[in-house]
Amino acid sequence: MTSAAPLTLDLSQDVALLTAALLDIPSVSGQEAAIADAVEAALHAQTSLEVTRDGDAVVARSALGRSERVILAGHLDTVPLPSAEGARGTVPSSWDGVPGEGLLWGRGATDMKGGVAVQLALAERLFPRDAHDAAAPAPARDVTFVFYDHEEVEAAKSGLGRLARNSPELLAGDFAILLEPTDGTVEGGCNGTLRVEATTVGEAAHSARAWMGRNAIHAAAPILARLAAYEPATVTVDGLDYRESLNAVGIAGGTAGNVIPDRCTVTVNYRFAPDKSIDEAEAHVRALLEGFDVVRTDGASGARPGLTHPAAAAFVAAVGQEPKPKYGWTDVARFSDLGVPAVNFGPGDALLAHKDDERVSADAVRACLRALESWLATG
Repeated sequence: MTSAAPLTLDLSQDVALLTAALLDIPSVSGQEAAIADAVEAALHAQTSLEVTRDGDAVVARSALGRSERVILAGHLDTVPLPSAEGARGTVPSSWDGVPGEGLLWGRGATDMKGGVAVQLALAERLFPRDAHDAAAPAPARDVTFVFYDHEEVEAAKSGLGRLARNSPELLAGDFAILLEPTDGTVEGGCNGTLRVEATTVGEAAHSARAWMGRNAIHAAAPILARLAAYEPATVTVDGLDYRESLNAVGIAGGTAGNVIPDRCTVTVNYRFAPDKSIDEAEAHVRALLEGFDVVRTDGASGARPGLTHPAAAAFVAAVGQEPKPKYGWTDVARFSDLGVPAVNFGPGDALLAHKDDERVSADAVRACLRALESWLATG
C-alpha cells in the first residue's frame, strides 16, 4: 500500500492565501504528518535551503556564511476543532467576502498558521530555488526555519524539545523569533508555568451514616480558601512587568452519590514570573499550601526578556513599538534554555487563540511578513 502524495503548497502566493491553505490541512496535535509532509515538500521544491526532517518537525537552514544566524520558529499543530455547532473557527477555513481580504476564520488562524505562513513565505522570498533570481533580495543574515509538532500538548511530547535532544546543532543561533500571535508587537520572554495536585484524604462511609467517615472534599475547603484569598504579584524583570496568577483549575473527588468521599484532589496552576526557577515556584506554592499533600505534576521554566542582546535590540528598533511581556508560556523558554535569546512576534490577537471564533486579518499577516523581510534583508 503506497502513501498518499503530500498536499501541494505554493509558497510564492499571497501570504494571506497561504495561511488559508495551511488552515485547510487538518493538524490537531498528534495528526501533524500531512502538514509536515506538505511543508517539507514545498521547502525542497521551492527553496535552496538545507532541509531536515525529525518525526513531524521540519528544519530548513541557509548556508550563506553570514556572521549572524536568526531562528524563526513556529508550531504546526492546533488544539482540537470547536465542538459548538456552526462555529467558524474550524477546518476548512472561511473568508469574510473576497478570499485574501478582510478576516480569515479557522482553527489555528491565530495560533499559529498565520505565523507559519510568514515563515514559509520568507523562506521562498529570501532563499528561492533559483539562486540566480535577480529579483530575490540578498539576506543579511543566515536563517534557520523551524516547524515543529506537538506544541499544544504536554511538554514531554514537544517536537521542539525532541529536536533539542536529537539534533541541538540544528537549533544553534544568535537570536530566535517565535511567531506566536502578538498583534505585531514584540513580546519579550514569558512566564513559567507549574501544575501541582493538592490532595486530602478522608474515610469512606455510607452517606446515611456520615458521622462514621471523614469527608475529604470538605477537608479541601481550606485549600480553596487560601487560593481565593491569594493576591498574585506583578514582578519587573529586565524592564518588563510580568503579572503572575495562582488558581485552582480542577477538582476531583467522590465515588458515588451515597458514599462519603475518602479522597479529593485539587489541581493548581501557578503562572510565575521569569525571575524564578521551577523549584522556587514550587516552593512558593508549597508554602502557601503548607499542611497538605502537594505533588508537582508538570512544569516549565519561563524566559527572561533578553532584549538587551544586540540582535534583539536591533529587531525591537526595526519593529518600532514598545515591547511587552508575554504572560503565557511559549517556546521562547526552550530557546532560552539553549542559550539563544528569543522573543515572540507574530500576526493575530493572542486572546482569540483556541476560541470557537478564531480568526486573523489578512493585513496583519502581510504586515508581519513585511516587517521580518525588511529586517532580515537589510541587516
